[in-house]
Amino acid sequence: MPVIDGGKLQRELAVYQRPGRWKSIWQLLNTLIPYGILWYVAYRTLDYSVWLTLPVAVLMAGFLVRVFIIFHDCGHGSFFRSKRANDFWGILTGILTFTPYHRWRASHARHHGTSGNLDKRGEGDVWMMTLKEYSQAPLIERIKYRLYRNPLVMFLLGPISITLWNNRFVGKKARRLDRQSVYWTNVAIVILSAAMILLVGWKAFLAIQLLALFLAHIAGVWLFYVQHQFEGVYWERNSEWDFVTASVKGGSFYELPGIIRWFTGNIGFHHVHHLNSRIPNYNLARCQSNIPALQQAKSIGVLSSLKSLTFRLWDEETGRLVGFREIRRRRNRLAVD
Repeated sequence: MPVIDGGKLQRELAVYQRPGRWKSIWQLLNTLIPYGILWYVAYRTLDYSVWLTLPVAVLMAGFLVRVFIIFHDCGHGSFFRSKRANDFWGILTGILTFTPYHRWRASHARHHGTSGNLDKRGEGDVWMMTLKEYSQAPLIERIKYRLYRNPLVMFLLGPISITLWNNRFVGKKARRLDRQSVYWTNVAIVILSAAMILLVGWKAFLAIQLLALFLAHIAGVWLFYVQHQFEGVYWERNSEWDFVTASVKGGSFYELPGIIRWFTGNIGFHHVHHLNSRIPNYNLARCQSNIPALQQAKSIGVLSSLKSLTFRLWDEETGRLVGFREIRRRRNRLAVD
């Protein structure tokens, strides 16, 4: 990859970081209103068949992903110019996605500041072990890691854990604001859920809300995973780590079909977002088109992204992601030597 002038690139990106009030308002309208309508449609279809409800719930999940993107932008202070407006809509959309706003914002900010840094792992990222660390780890640690990296655990049990556990509880050492964020979000969710149960009944509420939420979280976990787990991704020790390089090479350009790009709020332009998180989601595509340096980022498609499921460990010797089979190949090679 050619050397990137980080200062010049950031100046070019700064042009796009100013949010447009009416663009943001329109995004709120074309997301929250259809989501509410779909909730009602899903409820009415239950009178006929749950099989009619299922595709509506899938569509609801798509809009919930879009709600989360608004929440995400508010957390970065990029959706409105006003901090008060960002916090208000961030808290509200956080309730809809069952995610505590201030607690998530702090964790996600740490992720942005440490992504691709081998010496600062564990800050809001996917658990990553190096090949050497895994080979030398105790058996119980290797079992835990294999379970964590199993696709069924990560993409099925993981979303359930995030919804029912990670976002509902907070450690004793957490900041006061983070604790309050979790507690008050839980209270708001209980109140909203109780109101919906009174309106539609507990069976309808659980069938619709939990299904849509679960599907949305599966999509969210996948997007987060694949955009930092791909062939050619960047990882370096702290002494060699560089923010600009980590952003361009450590975040993928996930080329998604137009309709999916709409539902996911252009988050596929992940390298652009990591370079400047103050850019609203609706400006990310223009950055990619207008700034040549951004086009050096690794581009992955929907089919090629499935290969990321085979990546499990970071091999520091070769500077690439590998699977568990690499351990056996390495041992066999040493035995022959």
